[in-house]
Amino acid sequence: MLDLNQTTIGMIGLGYVGLPLAVEFGKQFPTVGLDINPARIAELRAGKDSSLEVDPQELAQASQLTYTTNPSDLAGCNVYIVTVPTPVDDHKRPDLTPLVKASQTLGKLLKKGDITIFESTVYPGATEEVCVPIMESLSGLKYNQDFFAGYSPERINPGDKQHRVVNILKVTSGSTPEVADFVDSLYKRIITAGTHKASSIRVAEAAKVIENTQRDVNIALINELALIFNRLGIDTLEVLEAAGTKWNFLPFRPGLVGGHCIGVDPYYLTHKAQEIGYLPEVILAGRRINDGMGPYVAQRVIKMMIQRRVHVANANVLVLGLTFKENCPDLRNTKVTDIINELQSYSANVDVYDPWINPAEAEHEYGITPVTTLEPGKYDAIILAVAHHQFREMGVEKIRALGKPGAILFDVKYILPADQVDGRL
Repeated sequence: MLDLNQTTIGMIGLGYVGLPLAVEFGKQFPTVGLDINPARIAELRAGKDSSLEVDPQELAQASQLTYTTNPSDLAGCNVYIVTVPTPVDDHKRPDLTPLVKASQTLGKLLKKGDITIFESTVYPGATEEVCVPIMESLSGLKYNQDFFAGYSPERINPGDKQHRVVNILKVTSGSTPEVADFVDSLYKRIITAGTHKASSIRVAEAAKVIENTQRDVNIALINELALIFNRLGIDTLEVLEAAGTKWNFLPFRPGLVGGHCIGVDPYYLTHKAQEIGYLPEVILAGRRINDGMGPYVAQRVIKMMIQRRVHVANANVLVLGLTFKENCPDLRNTKVTDIINELQSYSANVDVYDPWINPAEAEHEYGITPVTTLEPGKYDAIILAVAHHQFREMGVEKIRALGKPGAILFDVKYILPADQVDGRL
């Protein structure tokens, strides 16, 4: 078994998950960070992080961390950590392409005694059913004899400056008891919150995927309640605040459920469940409700416009916010696009404004060209879609000044008081 003090780490993927982890390991171990995006490597070498997860001072503190786009630069490593994304395709099926490619890269690098640790969210069994055979085939090495594996699910919350990688308790696991002990000890070197060693890789994989599935189902319940209360003419937030006076009421709020975790991970579990012959009814029902919230918001706004005799076709609508959550530039799987697409299906002219995003990324990912300046008095409807602090600071008067007299103001995120908007979830 490897000596912890002789560890050299290869980090595959330097996004929201991989970079903070690489920085922490790079403070204590020789660490090589690999990313396929040359622009990403260039900015990190320049001491900048466009994801805003790690500040320049923290980057500078990782004195043993280097960056590369060349997999061969990881040849001297003996522990490899994979943090590539695991999205779903257009049919809501797991897209393991990044994970497969990472495994292929590892298969060409592995040496006897090496350990591979996966952090990407997957369904139970994926590490050993998908990744390990690829690595065995390309390396010519035998699993749990020549090389080993571990799984330690990521728990990064983009944009959260309080819950950081070092102060979030880490689940660890390994393919043998000895490897499990090594992986656990490795993470304990950087995780001040401590670790929880699972009995197997499959248990650790399952624990990760249900963390977000549980949140998804809970939010779906609140979203369904919002659909009901709207029809009853009751303000949903008032109901939740009243119910929240009971000590054990869970404080979930309705909204758009996007991002790289909650809006995606349940499909990994349901895929595996269906593969073994079980139809997961509650989880899929929750997904259907949450996936329908964007079009629902658009329909609410359209109905209010029609009631005010505003012709929807060619109407000007402003959507404030595009990221999947507030105060971060992350556009992955944002459900704001569902609002935009539904409005555009009625031939409305939709402008999108978001001070946090990279406009080129919005264009590349969604074909959306955001506006960079806001024109007063232009809009027939304004939708507050994301609770960025800039929008909170604008306040209702400045936001309403962007609209025409009598313009609809719809608040998805409860930024403004109920009596100052025309509608909210």
